[in-house]
Amino acid sequence: MPKIKKHQHSIQPSWTGPRPRTDAAKSTSEKRLQRWLCRADAKGVQVGGGESFTENINWRIFRIMAEFVEGFEFLSHLQKEVSVFGSARASSDNKYYKMAKDLGYQCGKAGFTMVTGGGPGIMEAANRGAFESGAESVGLDISLPHEQRRNPYVKRSIGFHYFFTRKVMLSASAQAYVFFPGGFGTLDELFEIVTLIQTEKMSTEVPVILVGRAYWMPLLKWVKESLRDENKFIGGDDFKILQPVDTVEEAVAIIKKTHTRVL
Repeated sequence: MPKIKKHQHSIQPSWTGPRPRTDAAKSTSEKRLQRWLCRADAKGVQVGGGESFTENINWRIFRIMAEFVEGFEFLSHLQKEVSVFGSARASSDNKYYKMAKDLGYQCGKAGFTMVTGGGPGIMEAANRGAFESGAESVGLDISLPHEQRRNPYVKRSIGFHYFFTRKVMLSASAQAYVFFPGGFGTLDELFEIVTLIQTEKMSTEVPVILVGRAYWMPLLKWVKESLRDENKFIGGDDFKILQPVDTVEEAVAIIKKTHTRVL
């Protein structure tokens, strides 16, 4: 009788990060607790081998809490924020990069704080425009292994380990959201903010501006015809949350009509 091979499944990362490898001989909570002591300065000291202190799911929760606390404290010192989203892959000769740079410059001259994810592409362009205008240029960047994603035009920044905590910070207090063409990450951020406005978890007066009608209209056509008209999956007024524009001047005109939000 042939032997049945057992498939070994690799442990995939969870939403809170990579899970540590398990060791049957060291799996009891009692042994895990014995590996750590608390010093007089309240720092944990590992007294034996085994999994990393921060890889334990219970302690990972405190890291998540710390990122929220530090993030909100960081944002509390900013004023008149405008959050800009878009592709990290846009090169400096891309037309949307040039438009995002112009937007950052015009908003900066008008006294707004430019907030981005702090990375390359469209984020860099918006920060660059604000930087060159002499205005506040802020980056809420993500920490990735072996990679530096913070662009050189960020004046003030804070780094996050988790994408979901960073995304909350990007949507927390801005008085306008500007979306340039982008990929999955940009779409993820777009629909999260639209959902917050739709469900009135965020003020309906906060504009969601889509720059580049040619890029966004196929998506808007599908939202209008399929989601709203055909299937009634969204309400009649939900479509109005999205405001497509073709020029930076149109976007800036909308932004100038907004009001400061507080945390």
